[in-house]
Amino acid sequence: MWQLGKRDAIGLGWRIDLGPSILSNIDKIDVLEVIIDDYFNSSRVELRSLNTLARQIPVLYHGVGLGLASSLRVDQRRLEKLARILDVLSPEIWSEHLAFVRAGNREIGHLAAPPRTNCTLDGALENLFIVKKTIGSCPVLENIATLIDPPGSKMSEPQWVTQIVNEGGGTLLLDLHNLYANALNFGFEPISYLKSFPLDRVNLVHLSGGKWIKEPAGFESRPKGELLLDDHIHDVPEEVYDLLNVLGKSVPQPLTVIIERDGEYPAFQLLLAQVQRTRNVLMEARKHQEQQVQKIGGSLECTII
Repeated sequence: MWQLGKRDAIGLGWRIDLGPSILSNIDKIDVLEVIIDDYFNSSRVELRSLNTLARQIPVLYHGVGLGLASSLRVDQRRLEKLARILDVLSPEIWSEHLAFVRAGNREIGHLAAPPRTNCTLDGALENLFIVKKTIGSCPVLENIATLIDPPGSKMSEPQWVTQIVNEGGGTLLLDLHNLYANALNFGFEPISYLKSFPLDRVNLVHLSGGKWIKEPAGFESRPKGELLLDDHIHDVPEEVYDLLNVLGKSVPQPLTVIIERDGEYPAFQLLLAQVQRTRNVLMEARKHQEQQVQKIGGSLECTII
């Protein structure tokens, strides 16, 4: 079976509602991504369905609830559940968000951006150490979208993410719509913002869509009084495909790209068209990259162009 990380791959997030259509068109998809938290209470027998799926197509596992980016320690009970499942599934790669999701025993029900300070940086690194000690491996880390610039921050998002990834010795799941939304919401040019992240550490990519929402009355800070919300129920916008094109031209390593859709599903043929569109964008970027390498007569390092 083809292995992850050997070449570029394009896939979808596994959702129960999409399951029959995915299985009927599995030859058109390179890889699937499963939300691991959905299976925390599953028995070993119930987990066999995931192992069966993984025999048909490469499967990534994606976490949403550890809350790694916090000065608080990761919840040990949740971590032990995760360890049990990963032990059964033995995935090549798993990922989790750089977010906080709870304070004390209270779940906030949202992936929130912490203040970007030395305190949360050290907390995230400590949590990664605990995760590795418990599970034996660390997740690929994902940047998140936020509607507010975390108060009290001492670092920019790219600086904070870069330091955690570098000091934690890990790799990055670069969510391009999250990046795009944050850039627009906080006044950055998206391509320049992309280039400020550690692109040499990226091996996974998420694509999704969102919508513009009104800022709360009295808090308007943008010219139009609007914010871009990452909601996973809209199509991938052209500008995010443009960011993927820039990324594909800029890095030599293979990229595994997952399109996320969490509701209001279009006809499945339209999702397959987005998979193919993503594949075409990345293929064109790689073709451009090869032409540039041939012109200079050498190999491509991580060159931001």
